[in-house]
Amino acid sequence: MPSTVVIGGGLAGLSAAAALGSAGFQVRLYEARAFPGGRATSFPVSPADEESELIDNCQHVLLRCCINLLDFYQRLGVSHCIRFYQEFYFVEPGGRVSTLRSGRFPAPFHMAESFLRMKCLDLRDKLGIARALADLRRERTRRHDLDRISMLDWLLQKRQSYNAIQRFWGQVLVSAVNEDLGRMAAVHGFQVFWLAFLARADSYQMGVPDVPLRQLYRAESWARLGDVSLHFRLPVGRIQIAGDTACGITASGQHIQADYYVCCLPFERLSIVAPELGIEKTRFEHSPITGIHFWFDRPVTDLPHATLLDRNIQWMFNKSEGRYLQLVASGSRDLAAMSRQDIITIGLSELKEFFPKAEHTNLLKAQVIKELRATYSAAPGTEGLRPGAETPIKNLFLAGDWTRTGWPPTMEGAVRSGYRAAEAVCSAAGRKGNFLLPDIA
Repeated sequence: MPSTVVIGGGLAGLSAAAALGSAGFQVRLYEARAFPGGRATSFPVSPADEESELIDNCQHVLLRCCINLLDFYQRLGVSHCIRFYQEFYFVEPGGRVSTLRSGRFPAPFHMAESFLRMKCLDLRDKLGIARALADLRRERTRRHDLDRISMLDWLLQKRQSYNAIQRFWGQVLVSAVNEDLGRMAAVHGFQVFWLAFLARADSYQMGVPDVPLRQLYRAESWARLGDVSLHFRLPVGRIQIAGDTACGITASGQHIQADYYVCCLPFERLSIVAPELGIEKTRFEHSPITGIHFWFDRPVTDLPHATLLDRNIQWMFNKSEGRYLQLVASGSRDLAAMSRQDIITIGLSELKEFFPKAEHTNLLKAQVIKELRATYSAAPGTEGLRPGAETPIKNLFLAGDWTRTGWPPTMEGAVRSGYRAAEAVCSAAGRKGNFLLPDIA
């Protein structure tokens, strides 16, 4: 049985381990933290209390077009823990709600009825958006500059109104790609709208885990995947390389060897762990996400989730009967520099604008989580910098949402990278291994 060491326990590493285990490899995964999931995980509100409530570092969601992520959850036997919603709620300051959902027409016109009824956009906005969506369908396979221009550049070329950019394009894309429209390569904006909103009538449906993220990777799920073991609190300090071959790793003073190695660490760690690969930490930039958790003494809203317009906070997720809400701000460079108390003050003030019931509640507790290195910045010109799974080292492979996955930095992209790396390991070992599922369109 060939052996593989997987370095890093985020989604890329976990998906690579799951795929290789199912293909008959002995897999040993090493993670520096005490739990799996990387940036898509949970931790106790009060670490000293064994019974403490688990909260996610930030609300992570998926769409039905994220078919490799769904496949990974299926492998772990936890797909039933994902609840899908068929409506998007756009809430304006003051509380007015517009709902976007699929209707009776086939794709790509399945949302036309609810889109035309959206109160947060006027007729001029809607006509402009419709024209731009038609151009997007036509240009996605014809234009060759989409990685060199920003999504904002393209939207301005299409003469989109300020409201259309802020309340429609930006609300969807900044959250999906975790980057401002002016910093986001247009190729990623095109992909999100094509796969999620145009290609299939149900692909937009949003899945939200019913359990804390960490429970999706629980230990009993791995028994079904072959000889896979996960080792925590074991940071890998170095991949030992001799010539064109990796010959071991050092982890907390241990020397560990295997036939193959899959490195799933963030790009900023590669210059330390494997400087031979020549991937410097300055190759990419980071984009932050800020999560704000509020617990109230009574319900604030009965909406399960909502995208919040015209403010710093972009999304609200109802985690428990309207009393526990999680707010998310993607690409949150301004908030990242603020103090915890200032962020709480901004979040609470904005929440009251959207949900007037919050004025009559008491805030019991709050938690702020800044993920300063949440994703790489999917800026124009970065696609050509993303490495593939194979490296010059014949038995060393790369995975991570920052590698060449064909997707922007998302959970789907991370799983795609893990599957790609697993396929490369299988090929190097002379074994069959087809894990990566093609996009829906």
